[in-house]
Amino acid sequence: MESAGIRTDFLVIGSGLSGLNFSLRVSDKGDVIVLTKKHKSDANTNYAQGGIAVVMSEEDSIESHIEDTLKAGEGICNYDAVKIMVEEGIRYVKELIELGVRFSKKIVDGKEVYDLWQEGGHSHRRILHSEDLTGKEIERTLLSRIREKRNIRIFENILVFDLITEDNKCFGVSAIDLDTGEPVNIYSKITILCTGGGSQVYLHTTNPEIATGDGIAMGVKAGCSVGNLEFVQFHPTTLFSKKERERNILISEAVRGEGGILIDKRGRRFMEEFHPLKELAPRDVVARSIDKVLKETGDEYVYLDLRSIGKEKIKKKFPNIYRYCLEENIDITKEPIPVVPAAHYLCGGIVTDLWGRTEIENLYAAGEVSYTGVHGANRLASNSLLEALVFSSRAAEDAMNNIKRCKDYVSRIEKNIQMNYELEEVIVSHLIKEIKQTMWDYVGIVRSDERLKNALKRFQFILEDVKDILSRKKITKSVIELRNLSILGYLITFSASKRKESRGLHFNKDYPEKNEEFKKPTILKKEELWNLP
Repeated sequence: MESAGIRTDFLVIGSGLSGLNFSLRVSDKGDVIVLTKKHKSDANTNYAQGGIAVVMSEEDSIESHIEDTLKAGEGICNYDAVKIMVEEGIRYVKELIELGVRFSKKIVDGKEVYDLWQEGGHSHRRILHSEDLTGKEIERTLLSRIREKRNIRIFENILVFDLITEDNKCFGVSAIDLDTGEPVNIYSKITILCTGGGSQVYLHTTNPEIATGDGIAMGVKAGCSVGNLEFVQFHPTTLFSKKERERNILISEAVRGEGGILIDKRGRRFMEEFHPLKELAPRDVVARSIDKVLKETGDEYVYLDLRSIGKEKIKKKFPNIYRYCLEENIDITKEPIPVVPAAHYLCGGIVTDLWGRTEIENLYAAGEVSYTGVHGANRLASNSLLEALVFSSRAAEDAMNNIKRCKDYVSRIEKNIQMNYELEEVIVSHLIKEIKQTMWDYVGIVRSDERLKNALKRFQFILEDVKDILSRKKITKSVIELRNLSILGYLITFSASKRKESRGLHFNKDYPEKNEEFKKPTILKKEELWNLP
């Protein structure tokens, strides 16, 4: 990549569902550059096992899907956003199928129909899936279509670290080419953040190592507001392993939908004690229940028992989960799976409107990096891919209209990047570990005022350390990710400290009940935050 700078019409940061879908849709209106900081298929989308929730059967209805989503969100969903997602999602999913996405089917009464799963919180079977690797299938299809477009270029191993802004307008980004170590500016008429989430801020997570909250950190630094970041979804069931991994292997919720049950080490089926839906209760309930059992028993994990599903059905429906577990010497057709909760999904992010527009002109955001209000206090299973698809499509539509009004690629002032690589990496890695441990211990599944207060104190020191590192121009991939994780950790903690109640994914044991005073989203504006690095 040319270090002097590159110009394009549309600049897409991230190569998950949101980024690739946006790129395809706008490609008829101009040149597109997609930047990804690792391989183009290494995105959270690629790890989505469950599927995409959409109304596809006569037994189901739009009203039912809306109701289930609002119920999961516990009173603070944006109704208009939910309605748009559910209604328009049907059309956009059908367009995915037309592009070539192969969702699993089955034979019923001699006819081939889609094999719809049912997951926690859903009142009907409405989860389209491709075996247990739906995200990978969607990525495969979109990437194959993008290869057909000469005006879409994907640059891998590019770490974006700042937005180029002036007068509340975005003109592109500053980045590092990780292959050469050289800095580069990429100028654009339209920029969209599709950087995914940031659950790597926690010690245990299902997210790949690239999920370090880059888009949220950059957006906030540039002046964007963030919403509902206290609502972090912990996936209840990830494979417990003694091996050191960058991420926990997710055991899809669909496994419980097909009959898998949760038991403790003594064989007790404990979810019956916590919720009438048992294993199909919303994720926050299941995660908190497991956390309670682990604290009571002192065990490191509970078991997810699939044996009642049957050997052939397990191997057919969940071939990759079966393979992952075999690598850990666990035959899930004969023995239960040891599981623990892990940080999985951010229900909050950069505040956008219903067209993906942020508060900065010509800057959009879509997918997990954004806050549309769809998820409220808790995301309904398999709504994440649907939200990413719908709102990246809407952002593309608006951006294609908006680009006609964009006359210049770049502002008058070009951003100069200074680099210096002399830094002991042990300092950075130590701070990253401290952030992860602080978030896990104090801002995890169960919180308290004292824990949040301690976490904020810790972040005060961490952010000062990061500022000191950055002031010496020690810019590397690890330094930028440290900065982003420190900002995200602080934002989540600060958001959590402002909500004096328990609702959805946010549980504060000092306020164990809902409080009508807080039946609203938590919006943080840059001016009320500490001075960020």
